[in-house]
Amino acid sequence: MKLKGNIVDIINRRIFKGEVIIENGKIAAVEAKDCEENHYILPGFIDAHIHIESSMLVPSEFAKIAVNHGTVATVSDPHEIANVLGVKGVEFMIENGKQTPFKFNFGAPSCVPATSFESAGAVIDSDAIKTLMANPDIKYLAEMMNYPGVIYDDAEVLKKIEWAKHNNKPIDGHAPGLRGDDLTKYITAGISTDHECFTLDEGLEKLQKGMKVIIREGSAAKNFNALIDLLDEHYENMMFCSDDKHPDDLLVGHINQLCARAIAKGNDVFKVLQAACVNPVKHYNLDVGLLNVGDAADCIVVEDLKDFKTLQTYIDGELVSDRGISKVKHVHFTNLNNFNTSKKDVSEFRLESQTTKIKVIECVDGELVTNALTENATIKDGNLVSNTETDVLKMTVVNRYQNEKPAIAFIKNFGLKEGAIASSVGHDSHNIIAIGVSDEAICKAVNLLIENEGGICAVSDTEEQVIPLPVAGIMSDQNAEVIGQHYSELDKMAKTLGSQLHAPYMSLSFMALLVIPALKLSDKGLFDGGKFEFISVEVA
Repeated sequence: MKLKGNIVDIINRRIFKGEVIIENGKIAAVEAKDCEENHYILPGFIDAHIHIESSMLVPSEFAKIAVNHGTVATVSDPHEIANVLGVKGVEFMIENGKQTPFKFNFGAPSCVPATSFESAGAVIDSDAIKTLMANPDIKYLAEMMNYPGVIYDDAEVLKKIEWAKHNNKPIDGHAPGLRGDDLTKYITAGISTDHECFTLDEGLEKLQKGMKVIIREGSAAKNFNALIDLLDEHYENMMFCSDDKHPDDLLVGHINQLCARAIAKGNDVFKVLQAACVNPVKHYNLDVGLLNVGDAADCIVVEDLKDFKTLQTYIDGELVSDRGISKVKHVHFTNLNNFNTSKKDVSEFRLESQTTKIKVIECVDGELVTNALTENATIKDGNLVSNTETDVLKMTVVNRYQNEKPAIAFIKNFGLKEGAIASSVGHDSHNIIAIGVSDEAICKAVNLLIENEGGICAVSDTEEQVIPLPVAGIMSDQNAEVIGQHYSELDKMAKTLGSQLHAPYMSLSFMALLVIPALKLSDKGLFDGGKFEFISVEVA
């Protein structure tokens, strides 16, 4: 088979007319030759850090859509399903992904549970990491979120890092805002990347100290604008990722969108493509071709080097997407889950108090970090309640693994004027998170998810919508088109209820992510991510 057009040689920084000859799934030759075709042939795009689960799709369904955007591989952390089902969940992701031509590169989740301050469904200790690291299907030790454990020499954390080193596999980082001597110690331990930088100065310090910085632009966390100016000088040590991509966004685009935005900002095309195509292969030692003779034929044909509209995608020489039509086939699988809590009574969402001031989580649109506020309390019949006028709304996290009393806190910037929204996609442990204007609405939303053994939903006085997520309570057994449409409808309903957030459900899913400061809520209580300790909702 021959592909003809403008061949993009990223490493040697040249573009020339020619043809790529593919035989038995490999690049047999790359020859300069006159041809009439004006499209461009280049290596496929790679998402350098993503949780496939956050697309609400199993790997095989994710692959179906990603190939349409020129993505041929991902560096995937199965951390989310691991927190629900442990190693069994990791194995499910690997096996499902193997049944497609797409190149999923899974890591061993390093923080299951992410902290001891929340209830998860499983534990992956250093002995399990030892076994996973010896597995050739595991390519790296996934994001070490427990950076305090690294800095303060936690024995279990250090054992996990040592098993990665023993197997010569990279170690991913996760350390938002970490600077100075603590950052130096974190890097010295062997942590090689970070996708959590949210300021240019932070990204620059990490680059200068030897880390690879991954520019993240997902459905909720968006750091492209803050970091893209680093690319021109540091392109050899940077990559692109989405981290978390909701299904409606995935239908529109993927890493190709970041390339287009980088070009629009005046960046050199070869530097952009090195970050998008080459650097992940080199850093993670991926079995992904780079358009060299002898490489796997993992390449794409794009209309131009401005918008990167993908015309064709090839993986191991197989045409997997042709002008927006995916050729990745459906994979049959058996659902697995871990949902063991009973329906709740509205009385369980009361928070009795006579305080005048409360601690409030401030959600920041497009960021995983939150702020800590002090606001006036609203009390009705001795119960702390939501106040829609001040946009201080009651929030709950409900343990999905066993029957426990729901944790209660308050949050600002979700903007609901009616009803409630809820999700069992709740990083990291995937308990149920709900926010609403009344205890009754919150209880209704929580129970709707319990009935479905997982999902996302919105409820009002007259309407309810739910997307069931029967795979571990975090993924659908449907395809992207179905889920993307339903998710768009649910997103619209949340905004009709009053939310003005860009992606309310993605933002909601991170409000229990304790490893990112400042305030978050776990199923055990309100948590100060700076001090790493529980605090009272009431202000003394």
